[in-house]
Amino acid sequence: MCAQTVRRDSTGPLASSEDAAAAAAIAREHGRIGIDTEFMSEGRYRALLCLVQIAVDDPSNDDRPRIDLIDALERGVDVTPVAQLLADPSIEVVLHAGRQDVAILRRAWGTAMTNIFDTQLAAGFVGASAQTGYGNLLGSMLGRRVGKTASYTRWDARPLTAEQLSYAAEDVAHLLELADEVRRRLEDTGRESWAREECRRLETASDERDPYDAWERLPRIGQLDPKSRAVARELAAWRERTAAEEDRPVGSVLADPALVELAKRHPGNLSALEHIRGIHPSGIRKRGPALLDAIAIGMQAPPIPREETRGRSDPEDAPLIVLAEALLRGRALEAGLAYELIASRGELELVVAATRRGDPEPDVRTLEGWRSELVGADLRALLAGRRAVSVGPGRRLELSDR
Repeated sequence: MCAQTVRRDSTGPLASSEDAAAAAAIAREHGRIGIDTEFMSEGRYRALLCLVQIAVDDPSNDDRPRIDLIDALERGVDVTPVAQLLADPSIEVVLHAGRQDVAILRRAWGTAMTNIFDTQLAAGFVGASAQTGYGNLLGSMLGRRVGKTASYTRWDARPLTAEQLSYAAEDVAHLLELADEVRRRLEDTGRESWAREECRRLETASDERDPYDAWERLPRIGQLDPKSRAVARELAAWRERTAAEEDRPVGSVLADPALVELAKRHPGNLSALEHIRGIHPSGIRKRGPALLDAIAIGMQAPPIPREETRGRSDPEDAPLIVLAEALLRGRALEAGLAYELIASRGELELVVAATRRGDPEPDVRTLEGWRSELVGADLRALLAGRRAVSVGPGRRLELSDR
């Protein structure tokens, strides 16, 4: 596994494989590594990994870490020691908002991280928003500022400019220090285990997707009959596979409105395709036979019945959802937690709908682990009608038995 590596403090040529190996050795000795990535998503099916920045504790300098910048588009330096290090469960991998970093490194380097500490996620347990950016968190916790002059730039263009390299290095220059501060605050509040539990959810992050799930993200599929839904499923799967093979956005293969119209009308010949809005004649020449094949396969597939109306589409659930959200937001505020860590609107909709129908509890984060410990019992009692919400002293939401 090869790439080019640039030492941030280097004034000479590109560093050698020995530099990457040395950085990995230092990280192994200290038990941790900070990492960030730069990538390009525009015009592609999957993001293109362009640059990997790593920071390790520097035994010769207590004030700043050693930083290496790995050019993922070039061959020349073996990064296998770094890739193996990331997958070592004894090595802590420090990231900030790292879900996409984990996913792209899994695909590009074949490495599965198993000991992640995400400073953005973890900071949500000590009073910060769960979406706080790296620069803002550095400012609030360490009083440091970082520049963003090269944040929106062509990371796939070569050579990289000095400004780009400086920006990339700055993105990890204080990452380990930030992790230390977040961890200190977690220890003070006794919530490190909660943060670790949340960070473990990142270990399975992936940007791979099942082509046969793609149809569920289409607009207006609720208007399709069961047979047309089966056709839409097959067309969407074909579109995903084609986009992946050609490495282009799915919409450039076939736009959503055209796909849904094809599923609704399921034309059986090339002439009929000409009457579908959004398909250019050149597209019919290039992809017409494949489209007809996908439609035919969908027509032969078992129909997909419309699902039962879920709670999220039942107007009667809306007041309960608002009430449940108010309770959880109040609990988050009292605990100094980011509300986003506790529940999403979609999760509350599923919980409320299951309660209304008398179904088993849905498999959602809100009713698991530390979240259940914090709010689970109160939420269940509220939705079951056993407890009521009132406004207490200091405008604090309180629960009382009914």
